[in-house]
Order: sequence, then C-alpha cells, then structure tokens
Amino acid sequence: MQNNDSVYILGIESSCDDTSAAVLHHRLPLSNVIATQKVHEAYGGVVPELASRAHQKNIVPVVYQALAEAGITAKELSAIAYTQGPGLMGSLLVGASFAKSFAMALNIPLIEVNHMQAHLLAHFIEDDAQKSPTFPFLGITISGGHTQIVKVDSAFKMDVIGETLDDAIGEAFDKCGKMMKLDYPAGPIIDKLAAKGNPTAFRFSKPKVEGLNFSFSGLKTAVLYFLQRETQKNPNFIEEHIKDICASFQYTAVSILMDKINAAIAQTGIKNIAIGGGVSANSAIRKALLEADAKNQLIAYIPKFEYCTDNAAMIAIVGYYKFKEKDFAQHKLAQARLTI
Repeated sequence: MQNNDSVYILGIESSCDDTSAAVLHHRLPLSNVIATQKVHEAYGGVVPELASRAHQKNIVPVVYQALAEAGITAKELSAIAYTQGPGLMGSLLVGASFAKSFAMALNIPLIEVNHMQAHLLAHFIEDDAQKSPTFPFLGITISGGHTQIVKVDSAFKMDVIGETLDDAIGEAFDKCGKMMKLDYPAGPIIDKLAAKGNPTAFRFSKPKVEGLNFSFSGLKTAVLYFLQRETQKNPNFIEEHIKDICASFQYTAVSILMDKINAAIAQTGIKNIAIGGGVSANSAIRKALLEADAKNQLIAYIPKFEYCTDNAAMIAIVGYYKFKEKDFAQHKLAQARLTI
C-alpha cells in the first residue's frame, strides 16, 4: 500500500443507470468516465434488470478508459472506492463485485462509499471552476430518488434534518413530464421548456408540511388533476400550453425547495448552502440560489454540471478522505448498509 504522499484513488459508481469510473490524484481529478444507458428511454423509467445487465457490459471498458485517461496503470492505484448504497441492488452488486475483486487482485485497500455523502463531498473535488464550502454547511441533496437537507459538520459527520415524506423532487419532475408525454428523463426537458414559458400562467398550491420535511406528491397530483380537467375542455391543451405548464410546475417545485432551505437557515443559523444530486443541474434552482446569494440571504455552493449527476469522481473524493483515515472495508461481499 502506498503512503499518503502519492495517493491515486479509483472510484466506481453503479448505483442506478450510469456506469462510471474515475481516478483522483489526492483531490485532483485525472479522469471521470461515464457510460449512460439509453435502453430505459423506451420504458419511461429505469428498469432494474436491464440496468444491471448494462453495468456488467460497461464496467470493464469504463474502468480501462478511466485508467488510460489518467495516464496511470492499475498497479499505481492506492485504493479502490465504490458505491455501497443507496441504489438499485442489482446495479450496486455489479460495481461492488468488480471493486472487491479488483482490489483483492491488486492487494490494495477497498473503500465503501455512501452515494448521498458523495454528492455533498463532490464540492471538495479540486477544480478551479468551483469553490468548496466551509464547515458547517447545509447540504441539499436533490435527485430522482432523494430530497434531503443535511447538516454537515465535517466530511464524516452528517445529520439529516429534513427529507421528503413521499416523492423526491426529481421523481416529481419525471412523473409530471410523463403526464405531459415528454421523453424520459423529463427533468432536463421541463427545464428547457420552462425557460420559454410564463411561471405564473397557472397556479399550483404548495403542501403544508411542518418542520424541514418535504412533500412533492401533492404537487404531482395537482398537476395530474389540472391536466385532466383542462384536456377534457380542450384535447390539445397540453400541446398548446406546454411551455407555460412546465414553467408553472417548475416555479412551484423550486419555491417549495427554497422555502425549506430558508427555514433550515433560520433554524440552524447556517448560511452556507451546498447542493448536490442530479436535480442540482436545474437552471431555475441554480438561479434561485444565486439570487439569494446576491441578496446576502445565503452563500451558495453549486457544483459543476459533471459532478451533479451520478459520477465516480464524487465516489473517489470520499475514498480519498477515507483513505487518509484508513477507513477500509473487507474484501468480501456483504449486504449494503443503506444509511447516511
């Protein structure tokens, strides 16, 4: 095992439908390769069995490419970090099996990484285009499967202080997009259409949820009933008003998110806000945070687009911090502990 003077971490991410491998030299990314799976578009969502099969096909060439782009050999690696969970069990198993086998063959440490922790620590990847938050900060994880407010006191001390009671914000985007017959994933499509629409054209009520928890199920249902009512009157309503519908839905979803962020700031006194997860690529969320930052209401930390969606660089950065602490896993398969 190498010492801390020259650390190369291979990160492997396979929690859902992206197969990714990355190499970090300490905190500096040398490669970050992502293979996306197009097969799910025809089904309007991720099919777990198809996802795991695609991971099996992609993982070897993705790892090979990551090492090639980094300009190092496997023998130079200090450790291998992989996504332990949460995620699709079949997909996680592919990444875990490969990582454990590879680490055992190289006789180097194996490091387990929590996927949600990685989204927040992605801010600490060394990159001139993004700044890292100072501790403590509030991490806002927003994705297709999660919506959480996390109080982050250090790289390894994180407490969830608010989370969705039902649908995640990304799930609400995709399901509402499906109602409007948009392709999957619908989130980026809604974002683009919303930019050309009127956010106050239609009004959707916001749920009343106590504390710092979220609910997006009610918003999804409100959109469903609204579309059913309007298309009964005009079968072409969605096609004729698609931009305004998207803008109004997105405006409400972002408003719900910002209300809870402001409440979390008031409750904790922490103004450092760092977002992470696939939905953090949404332009309206980024704009709302930057506008609040400009008014000194908070200090916004927004990751580069390539670190928003599932990627292995964020797995590797957690691996780097755990490597320094000698926080290693066993070279054997075990049930993933899906906790943060």
